Amino acid sequence: MKKKLISLLIIAPLLVSCSGKKHNASNEDWIKDTNGFDILMGQFAHNIENIWGMNEVLIAGPKDYVKYSDQYYTRSHINFDAGSITIETIAGTDPTASLRQAIITTLLIGEDPGNADLYSDAKDIQISKEPLLYGQVLDNTGQPIRWQGRAASFADYLIQNKLQRRNSGLHVIWSVTIPMVPNHLDKRAHRYLPMVRKAAERYGVDQSLILAIMQIESSFNPYAVSHSDALGLMQVVQHTAGVDVFRMKGKWGKPSRSYLLDPENNIDAGTAYLSLLQGSYLSGISNPTSRRYAVITAYNGGAGSVLRVFSSDKDRAFSAINNLSPAEVYQKLTTSHPSAESRRYLYKVNNAQKSYHRY
Repeated sequence: MKKKLISLLIIAPLLVSCSGKKHNASNEDWIKDTNGFDILMGQFAHNIENIWGMNEVLIAGPKDYVKYSDQYYTRSHINFDAGSITIETIAGTDPTASLRQAIITTLLIGEDPGNADLYSDAKDIQISKEPLLYGQVLDNTGQPIRWQGRAASFADYLIQNKLQRRNSGLHVIWSVTIPMVPNHLDKRAHRYLPMVRKAAERYGVDQSLILAIMQIESSFNPYAVSHSDALGLMQVVQHTAGVDVFRMKGKWGKPSRSYLLDPENNIDAGTAYLSLLQGSYLSGISNPTSRRYAVITAYNGGAGSVLRVFSSDKDRAFSAINNLSPAEVYQKLTTSHPSAESRRYLYKVNNAQKSYHRY
């Protein structure tokens, strides 16, 4: 399991989100709220470090659902990218009981994380009639898990047959690891396809692009969060893309965390932002393929940074792009953009999009 040390988590606030939606640095509310979020993260990570030890700090991320329970002594980790679920406990009294309850709860969590708090050990995860992981995990008899009885039976099987033990510092860590089905990513993509189609039609954005961005941003994890407080399936930031989208819709202010953690709202907001990029901020690019490359890169690093690759003057940048072939624009953005993350992002999203043309 990949551990995220506290020093990697508590970073100074950036003016670019994990998915790079840029915003004016003078926004005092953004600075205040981001500092507040950093304090929350610091306190939370400190709690984990005190209980588990420095080398065992693990916190939720864009592609990792991590939820603590049992006064922080038990945790569930769903790695949506790798397709694995690990339940661990350092409970000194009856660790198997702690594991059993966490396994059941994790297998049955719902897909709406709006009221979930991943930065505490609060018992706020609601068991759902249609679990998020339904069909993505099969029990020891090869059956999907929808109800508590089957989840409990599978938990008993795992504890009896798959229980593992390791030492970390002064702690004994008991765990079970559950593999997800090989096509787990495809199953989650299909789950959100109706919402994606609705947003694609509403905003005139190719649904294959929406799906590709969802895959690269979150691996279709509706609980996705980041150290810079990007939220949900498309990793939308309240104070940047969220503000732009609300303004586009004629709304004042910014979307709330619970609003952006609702899957349908998140897909709508992320797609609306893509439509702003392609129809407004980067509309001066005439070739649709070149514009798509620019939009993808801008979703990660901002429209301004895309244009500055070609010229510090906006009009000249558009002219330079329009004088290049799409292949040349792609080459320029993947080799000359100042952000290595943005260079890789265009490559990854463009490749992922090819697999969603069949949807």
